[in-house]
Amino acid sequence: MIHFKKKPRVAFFDFACCEGCQLSVLEMEEKLLDLLSHVEVVEWREVMSEKSDEYDIAFCEGSITRKRDVERIQSIRERAETLVSLGACASISCHNALKNRWPMKEVVEMVYGDSGGHIDTIPARPVSDVVPVDYQIRGCPVSLPEFETVFKHILTGQSYDPPNQPVCVECKLNDTLCVYEKGMVCLGPVTRCGCNAVCTAYGDACQGCRGLIDEANTEAPARVLFREDLHPIMAEVARKNPLTRKEILAKFTVYNDTSEPDEEEESSDDNA
Repeated sequence: MIHFKKKPRVAFFDFACCEGCQLSVLEMEEKLLDLLSHVEVVEWREVMSEKSDEYDIAFCEGSITRKRDVERIQSIRERAETLVSLGACASISCHNALKNRWPMKEVVEMVYGDSGGHIDTIPARPVSDVVPVDYQIRGCPVSLPEFETVFKHILTGQSYDPPNQPVCVECKLNDTLCVYEKGMVCLGPVTRCGCNAVCTAYGDACQGCRGLIDEANTEAPARVLFREDLHPIMAEVARKNPLTRKEILAKFTVYNDTSEPDEEEESSDDNA
């Protein structure tokens, strides 16, 4: 990890995303001002017009979905001593990866019709698939307490590994009623925690935006809802959610699509 000898210069960049993570960071208000007092912000499109090619820490939001994105993130990586993937799009590709189910030419035609011949698009990838990443802050949007933690770890030269336990752990620690007992389908059992189970705390189901835990058993949620001897709780969930097995498994792909990119498109990207 980097130990900075002077006040580090920080830049924020965005690729394919809604920039919601950066906007969420701004909601930290006074806490953000305290953090920024230890650095010099040299580029951040959401808050300033100035730009700089000299920075020490780069926060990158969004997934890589164009050939020019590859060149740009490589340039950022060369300049930055520390690179952070900010949010689900940058860390796991998020919704952008849904287009990887089809050849890119077909995707362009579906969206733009005959006028899309000039569109620069390649299979969506997280930043870490293109360049080395020093830190990851997951979520859609990012967890602000986790952003603060990672920021401090960067400034003090400490490593940080995203939690690899299911969201259920935080639900139990917070004494939150399991939403399955409310008749809802929840991805918490296979999704990485680190958000303090904020969705379930407000009565909503986990949608999986922080990515799957290692070796997640994505077949189990469908299996426990379709077995003959259903547990009473799962029987009620199945009654309230008359989903097919395919529809249940599809819930995992909203944030964690694992479709293999079209080989032809992948090959053309490698030559870019």
